[in-house]
Amino acid sequence: MFLHVTKAKYIKDYKVEVSFNNGRKGVADLFEALRGPIFEPLKDKSIFANLHVDEELATIVWPNGADLAPEYIYFKAFRDESDLQVQFKQWGYID
Repeated sequence: MFLHVTKAKYIKDYKVEVSFNNGRKGVADLFEALRGPIFEPLKDKSIFANLHVDEELATIVWPNGADLAPEYIYFKAFRDESDLQVQFKQWGYID
């Protein structure tokens, strides 16, 4: 099963409430992803807040063309859940 973001709602700072196609819902703090030229403008919270879900890409996107992999967003939302650690390791998000 491919992981898709189905809903995303800006909360505050760099936190986003996200829903996935596997039925899980959580909050992801995406600040650590804001590195590099495409993401630098998103450090402005008013720009960051303009996120939406692109149905074709099935992930969060911003008006400047920035987007994040659904797996990364999932990791950020559920990074502390013990039952997902093996999956996160396979994806390369933890050692």
